[in-house]
Amino acid sequence: MAIDIKAAVIEDKDTPFEIERLDLDEPRADEILVKIVASGICQTDAHVVHQHLPTPLPAVLGHEGSGIVERVGSAVTSVQPGDHVVLSYQACGHCPQCLAGRAAYCDQAMAANFSGARLDGTVAVHRHPEAPRHRPVHGHFFGQSSFATHAITTERNTVKVTKDVPLELLAPLGCGLQTGAGAVLNSLQVRAGSTFAVFGTGAVGLAAVMAAVIAGASTIIAVDINEPRLALAKELGATHTINAAQSEVSDEIRRITGRGVDRLLDTTGRDEMLQHAVGSLAPLGALGLVASAGTAATVPASALSLGNSVRGIVQGDAIPQLFIPELIRHYQAGRFPFDKLVRFYPFEDINEAFAAAGAGEVIKPILRIA
Repeated sequence: MAIDIKAAVIEDKDTPFEIERLDLDEPRADEILVKIVASGICQTDAHVVHQHLPTPLPAVLGHEGSGIVERVGSAVTSVQPGDHVVLSYQACGHCPQCLAGRAAYCDQAMAANFSGARLDGTVAVHRHPEAPRHRPVHGHFFGQSSFATHAITTERNTVKVTKDVPLELLAPLGCGLQTGAGAVLNSLQVRAGSTFAVFGTGAVGLAAVMAAVIAGASTIIAVDINEPRLALAKELGATHTINAAQSEVSDEIRRITGRGVDRLLDTTGRDEMLQHAVGSLAPLGALGLVASAGTAATVPASALSLGNSVRGIVQGDAIPQLFIPELIRHYQAGRFPFDKLVRFYPFEDINEAFAAAGAGEVIKPILRIA
């Protein structure tokens, strides 16, 4: 029997979300039915709205879900009904990268997260028989499609979490905050006493600032053109801030550090900022890129002549089942105060939440769904 749900559907490029009644299939043997409590809004969702990413429309988006397990398939062992869970990215589970614990770089990452279907091509969400529209709806966005009252997930992207932290607050840990914090703690391996800079102080960049504090970096430099965001970065632990519209960034970083930074994370994906980034590295420094969709930037070979390195980072190299509980423990200890980044919206105000995020009025919107 089909499960009657409500979901926010994006019909066509750059059109508003419409909350509709849809049908959701029962979970298969290896699947989980999650009642969604909340879902963060991430820039990746906006990229699909603008069709800068290839997810076909119409679709139910959302990939920072949190909720409560309602039912599990017969093969599921890691969660049970009643568990609180945070949802993260999807992967195939059996390619060489997945088997090596690097599921963020799964051979089928694009299909698993952006195709709008399961890896076998099927879709669990359908138009309700009484719906005024009849074009098939795509789902399984990041293996969840959490802009809905219920989602079908798998054990690979479902993380059991503690029940002593508000479940709605935990929603954005599954992507943006995991990416920023993981880039620092896992990918770049920022060390105590080292120097670190982040370009861009959105959710990913500010998560990186908080993680650099956790790592014990002695110098933490936040770069942006948004003064309120820079002030928040300072509040969260940045030792220095630079307004890129008012300073020559690489020169200022070298003035602050005396030699450049050991590690740098660029969240902007902008070519001019990449040039500043490679020019800000100390010898043997490492630059991590969390590029926005549709950007193109180049790194001159001469910029790497002193042993510097540049690498792309996906999901902060995180294993969600390990890293998300770690971030929650840091939050509970006061070391990762990501609650300062969020603003809550009713589910029916999803379009207002997207507009506020696009205008830079809010760092991390969270939709209250149940």
